[in-house]
Amino acid sequence: MSYLVIARKYRPQRFADVVGQEHVTTTLTNAIKSGRIAHAYLLCGPRGTGKTTLARIFAKALNATGGPKAEWDENDPRVQEITQGRSLDVLEIDGASNNGVDAVRELRDTARFAPAAARFKIYIIDEVHMLTAGAFNALLKILEEPPAHVKFIFATTDPEKVLPTILSRCQRFDLRRIPSPLIVAHLGQIARQEGVSVDDAALHAIARGAEGGMRDAQSTLDQLISFCGTQIVESDVLSMFGLASRGQLLALASAVLGGQAPEAIRTLDELARGGKDLGRLLGDLLNHFRNLLLYHLGGKDRGLLEVSDAEWDAIQAQAAQVDADAVTRILEVLTTAEGRLREAPSKRIFLEVTLIKALQARDATSLDAVLRQLRKMRDGAPAATPSGGPSASVPGAQAERPSAPAPQPPSAPATVSVPTPAPAPSAASPSAAAPSPAPASRKETAPAPSPAPAAPVTEAATPPVSTPATAFTAESLWSALYASLEKSERMLWTLLADARALSLDRDLLTVECSSDAGELINNPKTVASLRQRAKELGAGDLTVKFSPAAPVATPAAAPPTPTPRPRPEPKPKESAVKPAKVQPVILNKDEFLGDPLIKEALDVFRAQLIEVRAPSDGTA
Repeated sequence: MSYLVIARKYRPQRFADVVGQEHVTTTLTNAIKSGRIAHAYLLCGPRGTGKTTLARIFAKALNATGGPKAEWDENDPRVQEITQGRSLDVLEIDGASNNGVDAVRELRDTARFAPAAARFKIYIIDEVHMLTAGAFNALLKILEEPPAHVKFIFATTDPEKVLPTILSRCQRFDLRRIPSPLIVAHLGQIARQEGVSVDDAALHAIARGAEGGMRDAQSTLDQLISFCGTQIVESDVLSMFGLASRGQLLALASAVLGGQAPEAIRTLDELARGGKDLGRLLGDLLNHFRNLLLYHLGGKDRGLLEVSDAEWDAIQAQAAQVDADAVTRILEVLTTAEGRLREAPSKRIFLEVTLIKALQARDATSLDAVLRQLRKMRDGAPAATPSGGPSASVPGAQAERPSAPAPQPPSAPATVSVPTPAPAPSAASPSAAAPSPAPASRKETAPAPSPAPAAPVTEAATPPVSTPATAFTAESLWSALYASLEKSERMLWTLLADARALSLDRDLLTVECSSDAGELINNPKTVASLRQRAKELGAGDLTVKFSPAAPVATPAAAPPTPTPRPRPEPKPKESAVKPAKVQPVILNKDEFLGDPLIKEALDVFRAQLIEVRAPSDGTA
């Protein structure tokens, strides 16, 4: 007797023998018992899930002696004819090779004749989606109004290609992928009947490689028995499928969750050198992180996961390291990579970059979280601090940091003003038309008899602790205050770059700044911060008031001198227009930089501001 492969030897012969498709077998059994048998059925689902097997079992139930009935005798001659494929009344047709109009017309003509011996003439058309449009149209009439003795059973892996007019005339049953625990249990039973010893890890590896197809799993077991004999271990299955071991997969996932980039790259290198299928590896990683997410969202319900005991223990340990949001971000990175892996010139390099992105996604902050923190900060609630701490610096700040400030800060495009409850100083502001004044032209009123100014404070110098207020002049005190802002109040320090001291009158320091400064920092928090820094410098209870500077007239703004020419030269006119185009772009920050809490938000989220300038030609 010739050898019979396991997939055919252990093929289900009754509804009760079908694994993992109870929703189909129960419906067909109840339909037979109640006598509600339709004339056309469509069985669709992935390969190896039992479509053709169910069609043959249903044909046995319909044509068994004394049928239709859900239970029958296996020794029934009509049942044995169907099992052996020699029944004249059960015709199996391959839709891929008989997909033309002529084949369907012949079927339609022969369907009129009564069955030879059984009760029904049954047509089983496998891969029915391969029929042409003309063949489908030729089938429509007889499918809608067939003779009473004719039944149609269609099977397909791609129901979307079947014409809607055909689908509407059939009862459709969608077969599911078979869960891994059911495949493991069924393979273990077959192995015992075959006298083969297979460990649990090997059975789980076979089920993982079969991807829900029982026929694929049985074929793999048959091949492993030929290769290994009566003793099969996990390494044999991994080498056949090109899969990573469960331990290697869990180690790679732990490295990603732990932020260990060297360990993740090292594990990937071992798998690539071992000839593992990197596409399968990425799919296994996706499935593992999906299980991890379901563990978080499903309330630690093991019933939602198809995992072994070892995998369950690993998921419990890894779930304590991250929350559901971090797992979701990692899944987004892996899902995007899975769709692009086939197009990558080097799968290994692409997967290495994907792992690095997954490592970064674990600690990333979503935009929704940023907005929530900003709302809390607006309401006065303390902001949550990331792992970097509240003093985390903004990326790129070191590269953009200017040199230490001089006693009189240089001029800069952005300005900031600090409101104060004190009245305006009696000292008159400088003339609007005057050029850049020198410190000697400023009127100072200080209670101290000593006119000698203190040395300018630089970034490296430590601020004085007990220096009396009489030791400061207006310029030296403002320079010290400005220098103290550089490290902890970085945004305020940058925006005050063009401010300069006007006068120091007892406890009131007047500083000149741009006329737009009041719109940027008009809040009590900044006033209190400057007052506290003045106390730390030894200047006492000092109030800082910023006086907006009057616009400085330029030769371009003056009316043109009358000349005999009919129109002015184009160059002065062009130079006068360009500042008008650029100036609003620099100062138009009322919705972002105008928020007093943006500086704190930058520190909390370790963000970086990027200035976008309009093109020089003025186009958008």
